[in-house]
Amino acid sequence: MRFFDTHAHISLIHNDPIEQLMVAQEAKRENVQGILSITNNIRDFYTVYDNLKTASNIFFAIGVSPTETAHPGRDWEELLQKGVNYPKVVAIGETGLDYEKKYGDKQSQIQLFIRQLELAEMYNKPVIIHNRNASDDILAILQDKVPQRTIILHCFSENWDFALQALELPNLYISFSGNITYRNTKGIQETALEMPLDRMLVESESPFIVPAEFRGKRNKPSYLPSIVTYIAQLRGLETEELAEVLFQNSLRAFSLNL
Repeated sequence: MRFFDTHAHISLIHNDPIEQLMVAQEAKRENVQGILSITNNIRDFYTVYDNLKTASNIFFAIGVSPTETAHPGRDWEELLQKGVNYPKVVAIGETGLDYEKKYGDKQSQIQLFIRQLELAEMYNKPVIIHNRNASDDILAILQDKVPQRTIILHCFSENWDFALQALELPNLYISFSGNITYRNTKGIQETALEMPLDRMLVESESPFIVPAEFRGKRNKPSYLPSIVTYIAQLRGLETEELAEVLFQNSLRAFSLNL
C-alpha cells in the first residue's frame, strides 16, 4: 500500500532541518511515498527546498499564499520564475483567495491569484488553490481563465453543489484533508461519497487539521493513511484499493513517475 500527501507545510511542523528530514522519513515508514511541500511565501520556499531536496519522497510547490497579499515582496514574481525550474518543483501554489481575515484588500488578492494562474500556464505547471469564504470569486476566475493544466482545490471545505460546478472544469481535482473525519462536516463527506474517484486527492495539510483519530496531536504526513481509511469506509472500499487509486491520481496530477 502506498500514499501521496498532496499538501504538507513541513516547515511549520519543525524549524530544524534535521527534524524536517525526520518528518519525511517517518512518513515513508508509513508508506507515504510522496509528499508535496508547501510554503506560503517565496523566501520560505528556498529555505525549505535546501533542507528537504535530498529526501526521496519530497516534491515542492512554489507560490505566494493569499495570506501574504499585504507583503509578498517586490521581487516575488522574479523569485517564483527562478524557483519554478528547480528539480522536483512540480506545482505553483498555494495561491487563491482568503476572505476570512484581512490579508490585504480583495482586489490585491485577486490580482495576485490571477497572476499566479498566468505563471502556471506559462510554465505548464499545476496550480494549488486555497479557498476560504471565496468560492464564488474563485469559481468565476477559474471559469474565465480555464487553466489547461491541473487545478487542485486543496483542503476542500465546501459542499457537493459547489463541487459539482467546480468539477465541470477540465483537469480539476478536489483534495480532502483531516476535516473530513469530523462529525460536523457532512457537506465534505457527501462530496467525497458522490464525486468521481478519478478526480480525488488527499492531503495532510499538516501541521493543521489533524484527523479525528489523532485529535490533540500536531498533524504530520505520517497520519495521512487515517484519512484514506476514513474515505474508504465512507465509500465501501478497501483502504488498499482506494490508496492506490489516489496515489495514481497524484502521479497523474503532477506528471510524476514513481
